Amino acid sequence: MTVLPLLLGTLVLSQSDTLTQRVYHGRLGQLEVAAPKLAGSITVDGALDEPVWQDAALLTGFSQFTPVDGIAAADSTEVYIWYSTAAIHIGVRAFDDPGTVRATLSQRDRISSDDNIQFFLSTFNDGRQATFLAVNPLGVQADGAVNESGRGTGCGYFSCATRTREVPDLSQDFVWESAGRLTETGYELEVRIPLKSIRFQSAANQSWGINILRVVQRSGQEQTWTPARVGQSSFLGQSGHLVGLEGLKTGRAFDVVPTLTSRIDGSPASGTDRWGYRGGSPEFGASLRWGVTPNLTLNVTANPDFSQVESDAGQFSFDPRQALFFAERRPFFLDGIEQFQVPDNLIYTRRIVQPVAATKLTGTISGTRLGALLAIDDRGASRTGQNNPFFGIVRMTRDLGHGSQVGGVVTQQVDGANTNTVMGVDGRVVLGQIHSITFNGAVASDRLNGTTTTAPLWGLGYRITGRGFRARYTINAIHDDFRTRAGFVRQTNIANATVAHSYTWIRPERTLESFTAEVSLNGTWVYDSLVNGGGIQDRKFALNLNSSLRGGWNVGASWLVETFGYDPSIYTNYGILQPGGAIEPFVGTPRIPNHDAVLSVNSPQFSWGSFNLFTLIGHDENFPEWASGRLAMFNGGFTLRPSDKMRVNFSVNHTEVHRRSDGSRVSLQTVPRAGLEYQLSRALQARVVSQYAIISQDSLRDESRTGLPIVLRGADGSYSRATAFRQGRVQTDFLLTYLPTPGTVAYFGYGTSHQEFDPLGRRTLERVGDGFFMKLSYLFRMAG
Repeated sequence: MTVLPLLLGTLVLSQSDTLTQRVYHGRLGQLEVAAPKLAGSITVDGALDEPVWQDAALLTGFSQFTPVDGIAAADSTEVYIWYSTAAIHIGVRAFDDPGTVRATLSQRDRISSDDNIQFFLSTFNDGRQATFLAVNPLGVQADGAVNESGRGTGCGYFSCATRTREVPDLSQDFVWESAGRLTETGYELEVRIPLKSIRFQSAANQSWGINILRVVQRSGQEQTWTPARVGQSSFLGQSGHLVGLEGLKTGRAFDVVPTLTSRIDGSPASGTDRWGYRGGSPEFGASLRWGVTPNLTLNVTANPDFSQVESDAGQFSFDPRQALFFAERRPFFLDGIEQFQVPDNLIYTRRIVQPVAATKLTGTISGTRLGALLAIDDRGASRTGQNNPFFGIVRMTRDLGHGSQVGGVVTQQVDGANTNTVMGVDGRVVLGQIHSITFNGAVASDRLNGTTTTAPLWGLGYRITGRGFRARYTINAIHDDFRTRAGFVRQTNIANATVAHSYTWIRPERTLESFTAEVSLNGTWVYDSLVNGGGIQDRKFALNLNSSLRGGWNVGASWLVETFGYDPSIYTNYGILQPGGAIEPFVGTPRIPNHDAVLSVNSPQFSWGSFNLFTLIGHDENFPEWASGRLAMFNGGFTLRPSDKMRVNFSVNHTEVHRRSDGSRVSLQTVPRAGLEYQLSRALQARVVSQYAIISQDSLRDESRTGLPIVLRGADGSYSRATAFRQGRVQTDFLLTYLPTPGTVAYFGYGTSHQEFDPLGRRTLERVGDGFFMKLSYLFRMAG
């Protein structure tokens, strides 16, 4: 729809409306919004029919942000804002043609496939952090935080050149109200944000940064109220402002959440054919959240429930040197998680397994952001089983002008006589509008069994983020002895350097709306080799092409040329079995040359659903035998939406490697995952998720040199043949969730595990474990 009717309708206001409602047009640069303070009240039902909305400030004049920035938005949007002493009130009229709006009932934070309106509230007006709130046309919420560090664009190896802004972290949930409804002209939304639910300044007169982004699924467009440009170092730095906020009630939120959990686990009874169950006793715990000041929050928990109600999505690492990362899901750690973000994952709260008690303080003190966490873990997490490991974590950041910051981090874990301490510093300096520098460094001191090691980690980056030309230069290194017991390190004893240049062609009103070509060079060293001027281990060249097509299609292609150097650390327990029975050391080919082709497709969000695929085919590492193999990798999935209440999801992660000499398969890893969700209401959902994880490997041989069998050395020093194996496991979870508001929740779940067995050459699946799970909690919000 054209914006002209809206603009004309806005200009031709009645005299009474002109007196009470001021219009702020984004494309005309009217970005300083004096939202009125009103004494009225509303019912949050999605209908903007209360008289108070006529007196609200009106924000309009949206611009297209992606895929083509700098032009007027094709769809008309009106946003109304006013505030009271206790809340911010926002109303939206989003105009669209009948039948084109994508809207479904879904679980909280699962609205990315729907049309939605996103609000970025920079309550400290720093151009770097913002509270993130989003609503779909039926009122379903998503929320979290945006923390622009210059590192969090969420891009992969093949798509960094096309990312336009740092993605929100949806981990934490706030207590706020929203409702939406479809109309003949599009949809309407109503939002009420209690001031107790968010952090903000304590000044008498405040100015907040604000931007509003509309996602239109039928066209694949993002549209912003401010005329934000893609070619900028900061998205939040291009926000408008809510000015003159006065008399905000600074009552403190005081939340108490008691929790009751119970779990019953089943397994085969030892020595019998019967199935036995254990557990079932109720466990009680409680969490407390107190707003010490409007910008400082204290959390305390005792005997908390940290059970996961659904298994982690199956994944595997193609490179055996790299550990797998699983995101945090537990509510206590998610509140204020943006204050604990630090480069290289030096804070990774899943290291705290099952705390007996924990407390944390998050917020801002004298312009410095603070996150402090103390936790006492269960003895089962101790190395000796005799101690309760203690964790102490402090993270502090401070702004250095608009968009720039410097931060520090200290983590410590004490497990009896064993201690681990990490101290680090990091920062970002924004130069002008498109240049930025990032830096980080840390030192880890680890004392284990009377031996202390000290080692560094460091990194440096420079980025140019122009509208057309972009460049990034980064180097990161981590010593082999760097150990962190409170963080996550994917791989040590490594250094990586990347040089990447790209150019994007913007083509408004064309079928091919944008096209990006990137050339990337990446080098990997063993840490000491880089520091001492030694040779490079791995070399990678990539030509990445990405295109955005009208209607929301995204298509990418890449060509990779790589060479990998032999890494003896992977093969320390390998040997080669000689014909006479002698065992010789395994010595790999010095270098393996590779080349691969990549294709990716992401569909728009159709009324029936969407799909995506990623495939890589070529010659790549056969890591189990250190030889060049034929690699085939496929990741893909689709979502079907038979109705506005049901979603069917399917995905598969598949990798297999074949020998180039005779075509025989060396290894196979595949995880198909399927899910069915039915949303009975906004608060009530039934879900079933099942995945089948399969890993198989052929008997290994010295493929690149002698062709002789490979043997593996065990813990007792003896060798055995690396014979063929296959492992298969099916995990299925059933879950009924009632979540009317964050903190108040009821989970009722059942999970079962089946494992593959092949005793007589006929593969079967047998149940090896199951369990019932219940969690009940209730949020008591008290006046502070």
